Parts: sequence; C-alpha cells; structure tokens
Amino acid sequence: MPWTERDVPDLTGRTAVVTGANGGLGLQTALALAGAGAHVVLAARDPGKTAAAEARIRLSAPSASLEVVPLDLGDLSSVAAAGRSVLDRHERVDLLVANAGVMAVPRRTTADGFEEQFGVNHLGHWALTAHLLPALLRSPAARVVTVTSTARHRARRLDPADVHLERGYGAWSAYARSKMANLHFGLGLQQRFAAAGVAAASLLAHPGLTDTDLQARAVREGGAGRLGPVFELLTARSGMSPFEGVRPQLRAATDPRARGGELYAPRYGSRGPAVRRPVLRRRGLQEQIDVLWRVSERETGIPLEVGPAR
Repeated sequence: MPWTERDVPDLTGRTAVVTGANGGLGLQTALALAGAGAHVVLAARDPGKTAAAEARIRLSAPSASLEVVPLDLGDLSSVAAAGRSVLDRHERVDLLVANAGVMAVPRRTTADGFEEQFGVNHLGHWALTAHLLPALLRSPAARVVTVTSTARHRARRLDPADVHLERGYGAWSAYARSKMANLHFGLGLQQRFAAAGVAAASLLAHPGLTDTDLQARAVREGGAGRLGPVFELLTARSGMSPFEGVRPQLRAATDPRARGGELYAPRYGSRGPAVRRPVLRRRGLQEQIDVLWRVSERETGIPLEVGPAR
C-alpha cells in the first residue's frame, strides 16, 4: 500500500521544528506532526499568517502542543535569535524540517547582502541547522529533512567567485541553484553525521508538482517571466494538493525505515506516492559538496562541523 500520513508513527515526546510552518507544505507538515503527538515549533516570518496557521492546527488537533518562534531566513540575526529561543526552551530537538523557501523571485538581496534565493533557501537553513546542532545531537535519533526540488537538475555549479550572481541573474536559474544547494547540503550533512558516529540522520525530499502559493507568488512578483502564468495554471490544474505533496517530506521525517542520505519524492517525478528515489548527477558530487561547505562558512561566518553530543 502507498505510504500516507496515516503511517506516521506516534511522536509523543518528540520536539519538531518546521520552517515555513504557516502555509503550504510547512503547514501540512506541522498539522501531521502535531496530530501524531509531537511538540511542533512553528518557525515562520509573518506573525499574522502564523497565528492563523496555529489556529487551524488547533482546530484540527485540539490537544496539539505548539510553539511559535519568529524566523526570517533572510536575516542571520533573526536566525540566530530563533536558534537561541529554541535552545533556551528545549534540551533536545528530534526533528528539523527545512521547508521554507522562495521561488523565482526578482533579484533581491537579504539583510546580509546575499542573493535572496540562495540566502533564504540555503544559507538561512545552514545557519539555523548550525545553531540547533547541539540540541539535535542530544536526541537519540534526530533527523534533519531538507526540501529540494526537481529544478535542481537544471542548475549550474556554484561559482565561489560569484555566489550572489552579480555577473548576471535569472530568476529560475537562481532558484535551481538554490535547490541544488539544498541537495548538496543534505548529503554533506549526512556525511558529517556518519563520520562523527552520531545517531542523527540527514534526509532529503522533494514534493514534485504541488499547488502551493510559491507559483502564484512568483507570478505576482514578476520573477517567473512570460511562462510564469502558464506554469501557475498547469500546477493548479494538474499538480498535487499540499495534502498530497507533503508526503515525501513527512515520510523522510518519520518513517522508521528511512535512513540518512536517502531522498524521498513522488514515484513519477511530479506526481505519485512518496517513495525513495535515487540521487542522480553524482559526477563531481563530492567536489560540489565541499565547495558548498567552504562557501557557506565563508558567507555566513558560521561553521557547521559535527562533533559528539554535549
């Protein structure tokens, strides 16, 4: 039988942090985790939208254990504050779902001067993971799930000399590059967990073609180009609902049989049940992971190396 949210095990006693938990796939992730008994930290930027999401979760699961932590992934000071807030309240974190992101927006920079898609989709999550690492390593079986996209297959290699695309910017190519960074981050983090001999695991997921506000926002903000409305219509007509599209990341986060380094995605690429899929484009993979690590540490000033739990 296909894996669904009904297969999420009892998560009572677990603490989960979900970025972008106030809408789309993040909200569906939070709903499922809270419904299974986890204490869910809703880490998101828009206070009004987050309050509405919290109310919706409580309507679905009246006994849900929830907590709101403001998080702007485009501002490293906000990321650091969110990390401190979680660490002050929780000795351990059992699950981090790096879900939030932007897609095909016009060229903008974050508060720290990063190209926005790379800064929000990757560097913000890099920093958050680093801040939460002590609590993750105290869990007996922590998981970090990073959400990528099939857009990564169209990405060019990260150029350390032009990280923020000052030589030329394309909204879709920048998005693809950020999603490739997500893949390399998830794989590199698993390498470091394994080398340190810790119990934590890093997994990856992509939702296929799922109808969320990402497509509409790309059109509204003008970054999607002339084909943006066509893509938005295609997604609305043939894409999966968020309820369906969230299953790969839910499975990566909760399936007891899932292992570090695995990628979960729709069986047929854009649609279908959540299954384990192979990681493709392995030529030069280790070099690209190593480049991403050096660039990420250099740009954020935050190292991410794994040692034993403290």
